[in-house]
Amino acid sequence: MKSFYLTDVGKVRDHNEDSVIILKNHNNDYLMAVADGMGGHRAGEVASSIAITYLSKHFNETFYNLSKSDAISWINECVTNINMEIFKHEKFNPDSIGMGTTLVLAILTKDYLLFGNIGDSSGFLVKDKVLHKVTVDHSLVNLLLEAGEITKEEAKNHPRKNVLMKALGSSDTVEADIFDCDTNISGILLASDGLTNLLDTSKIEDVINSSLEIEEKIVSLITKANNAGGTDNISVAYLEIDEKEESGEDSDSERSED
Repeated sequence: MKSFYLTDVGKVRDHNEDSVIILKNHNNDYLMAVADGMGGHRAGEVASSIAITYLSKHFNETFYNLSKSDAISWINECVTNINMEIFKHEKFNPDSIGMGTTLVLAILTKDYLLFGNIGDSSGFLVKDKVLHKVTVDHSLVNLLLEAGEITKEEAKNHPRKNVLMKALGSSDTVEADIFDCDTNISGILLASDGLTNLLDTSKIEDVINSSLEIEEKIVSLITKANNAGGTDNISVAYLEIDEKEESGEDSDSERSED
């Protein structure tokens, strides 16, 4: 497998509140995660960092030979503990009160693929060269869209587009949506809304299906989002599974970048 992740401040914001990671353990299980922080006084970057740091440490220390049901419990435990860590930080750092973060993650093992999501960062899988969105945005606009109160075109530029219905740090208890997906795929992509608000699925799909190297694909996606305005921080994590691996042959190529 090949993997690569990158985060960019964009063209408008003066600092980056996103955090992103891809990890592989000794059992060849993969964890991918993107967190998009929010809050004043740079507290958003603290919240997203708390989420990714906790996940990374917990994955390296505890995620070994877990069944699918145990992995689902592992995700739920992580979400609960990250939420607690954010509130604990706020207690001792009053300037950070009100901070929070989205979180989208994917766990891939030889037996299963799970996505977890809170907020409006997005998780996709690639199957037969088609990009399928797995996660559902926890946003006011998506709620209005699903209720039929606004159209897709109205949703794109809605004045309350950034209002979230769920995020880590927003309430004492929070639960992630968890999705159990087919493992017969060619790729997994996670992204903050800095990408998905500016590039539609077809444009992302075109880049993913191109002949570019994996690093070039992610750089291209971020460049295109910046060229479309770069109105927010942009983070992308991508895991590419080639045909040999899908047929059971191993590949040792692994690439990632902070």
